[in-house]
This record gives sequence, structure tokens and C-alpha cells, in this order.
Amino acid sequence: MAKVKSKWICQQCGYESAGYLGKCPECSAWGSFTEEVQYNTKPIQTSAVNEFINTEKPLLLKDIKFDEEIRVSTNIPEFDRILGGGFVQGSLVLIAGDPGIGKSTILLQTCGELCKKNKKVLYVSAEESANQIKLRAERLNIKADTLYIYPQTLAENIKSRIEELNPDFVVIDSIQAIYSQNFQSSAGSISQIRECTNLLMQIAKTKNITIAVIGHVTKEGNIAGPKVLEHMVDTVIYFEGDKYKSYRILRSMKNRFGNTSEVGIFEMQTTGLKCISNPNELFLNERSQGTIPGTAIIVTNEGTRPLLVEIQALVGTTPYPAPRRVTNGVDTSRLLQILAVLEKRVGLNLSKQDVYVNVMGGIEVSEPSADLGIALAVATCARDVVVDSQTVIIGEIGLSGEIHPVNNIEKRLNEAAASGFKKAIIPYANNVTANFDSIEIVRVKRLIDAISACVAPCGRKA
Repeated sequence: MAKVKSKWICQQCGYESAGYLGKCPECSAWGSFTEEVQYNTKPIQTSAVNEFINTEKPLLLKDIKFDEEIRVSTNIPEFDRILGGGFVQGSLVLIAGDPGIGKSTILLQTCGELCKKNKKVLYVSAEESANQIKLRAERLNIKADTLYIYPQTLAENIKSRIEELNPDFVVIDSIQAIYSQNFQSSAGSISQIRECTNLLMQIAKTKNITIAVIGHVTKEGNIAGPKVLEHMVDTVIYFEGDKYKSYRILRSMKNRFGNTSEVGIFEMQTTGLKCISNPNELFLNERSQGTIPGTAIIVTNEGTRPLLVEIQALVGTTPYPAPRRVTNGVDTSRLLQILAVLEKRVGLNLSKQDVYVNVMGGIEVSEPSADLGIALAVATCARDVVVDSQTVIIGEIGLSGEIHPVNNIEKRLNEAAASGFKKAIIPYANNVTANFDSIEIVRVKRLIDAISACVAPCGRKA
């Protein structure tokens, strides 16, 4: 087999070069280029692609009909919430997360639940043997008569078995371990991931088979492989949380058939992942009850669900020339902006103070409505006062110190009232039309007003 040419491809972003480069000019990654050799072999065309090209014709929208069971429930409520009600037939779903966090567990549980509905399921294991999958299934107490286990890494063989069995649901564990014989590069390379995902996508769309793909992540937390991988699939789900703790958080980052940024909360047990119906109890069961400075309760909106989360801040004099700014669960640049507003608009001198901010529960809070809670946690810790544990804080902070309105304010207040909170500090511009008899609403225009409402009369010296 004669060598035609070789090219060097960045394994982080897919940038191609004729020769080796130490630093990628596209994503600035160092040492990420690997050589991929191209041969003059004719690519193997799949019958699925040929069938799609030869038979599919344009259809009028009014003539398109679909089965009433277009969605298939997993019987796992939190997983169904993330998916928008269940798996859509013919969809391609990508699930990514750190090693050992529970990706294979949740999909094997899903396979067991689907088999209870007499669905034919094919579990393709590219990293574990059939005996290892059997051991996990026994631990999860999965007993299914229509679940097929197929240890295989060659994409063309996987395609043949799918066409032979014609299953309703397929699991690929994992995409980084699958390779196609059309390319001479190793499994996990940019070309192999792109080719194998494209093959699976064609199978899912032409055969109307739901395929769930497990993906690895890099040390930065991004999905390993080309960015186009996330564009090709219909749904992208991330596993979050500390794998050394019992709870897990699933977040929908992309969903063509449902809400994005939806989250599902699970607890890892010996028998698998168990849904947590009341996540606010999980996030607030260890709160400090208003006796320690530097804590604040916020109501963040994750998809369609409001969550009550505790923000903790620690402010102390630094022994180093440059003060440290450390965050866990919030964006560091967002914290720096809030600290600048506190110094300029409130007069709080933090130039010689280390500031640490932590979100309890391991959840990532990205929406701006957490700004006011972060600012009050930092300010109360610096001033050595406490916020009443029965107070929730909602609001976005502008650079001039004004408090901007947030969306879904009434839904957030309903959740706070249902959880037993007695007071809420919200933006003045938010109009609340519903009556909230069980919770006192304090509307503030500026950050300094929120601090005053927070520490007097509900705060006290520690």
C-alpha cells in the first residue's frame, strides 16, 4: 500500500498543517499535533449513506407524519427532564464527563429500563469486556431479555451488527475508542472521531434508531475531539460534580428537542444512580444557619428549575504582595468584576485581602442573577456581619452599582417560599404581580441599598 502523503492535525481543535508545529496557531495548544497518513485506498461507502442518497426525497411539511411515541421515556425522571421528556427516536445523544463519574452507569440503567418496555437494546462496549458489563449489570440489579452486549471497536463491524439486529436503542461506550478502517490514524484522533460520529449519525437518521454516545473529556473539562462533534449530535449532556462525593449533576448543554441548561440531580449508590426529587434539600442541608459571616442563599435558575444554593465567601489579609482570587463554582472574571464594583461603589477596600468564593453542592453557577449573592457574601465577611439564614438574595449587578432585573422572578420566589424562607432581596425593577404572604419582599435599586437591607436589621455582629 503506497503512501500518498501525511498531514499533521491538532488533536484539540482539528487544525491541519503540512508539517509539525509546536504550538497550534488556531487554539494555542502546545504539543497537540499528531501525524496522520493518507493512503490511496478507496473509502468504503456505507449502504446507509447510499440508501439515504438514493431514496430520500423532499417532503411537504403538512405531509410529514410521525409516530405518537416519538419520545421514549427512560423511566428515570431526572434523566427525562434533561432530555425534554425522553429520548427522541432517531436522535444522536452525546454524554461526557470525568472518568468514574457515572456515564456508563446511567446508560446501563437506561438500557435496563428500556428493556422493561420490550425495547431491543444494543450496548457496544469498546473499553470493557462482556464479563465486566455483566458484573456491573448484576450490581445494578438489571435483568433484561432484550439487552445485547457487543464488545467491538471497529466502526464497520458495529454498523453491520446494528443493521442485523435492528435495535431500538444503541449505546456506544465510548466514541474515543472506536475507529474506522477508512483512516490509518489511531482511535481517538480527530479524523477517527469525526468519521465514526458521522457514520453513527447516518445510521440514526436513516434507520430511526436512537444512539447514545459516551465521550471522554480533557483535563480542562472539554469534550475530547473536534468541536464539530458537538455540532453533529442532537443533544450534549455533561456530568458535573465531585466523583468523590455521592451526588451527581447532569446538565444539558445542547438539546434540539428540549430546553438547554436543564439539570438533573442524582445520588450515586451501590445499586446505581438514584434521582433526587428535592435538590434544594441536598444543597441546603449543611448551611450554616446564619451564624457565620460570609454566607448567602441565592436562587439560580437552571433550565426550567429554580435551585436554592448557598454561596460562601472568605476574606482575609494576604501575606503575599499580590492578593489571591480563588473561585469554585463561579467564573473568576465575574468575581473580579464584582470586587471592582464593591471597591468603587461601596468603598470596600479589598486591595490587600485574599478573597475565596465557593458554591456549596458542587454545582456550577453561571447566570448573572448570582451577582448580588456573591457581593453580599464577600461584603458581610469583610465587615464581619452575618445574613439571616431565612433570607434569599436575587439580582444582577451593573458596573455603576445598580441592580438589574432577572427573569422568572416569581418562579424563584415561589421556590424560596416553598422552602421556608421568610425574606427575599430582589431588584427594584422586577415587577411582582402575585401575592406572597409567607415571604417578605425587599426591592433594592443599588448595591449599597442591598447591603443595608441585608445587615440591618436581619444581620448582626459575629
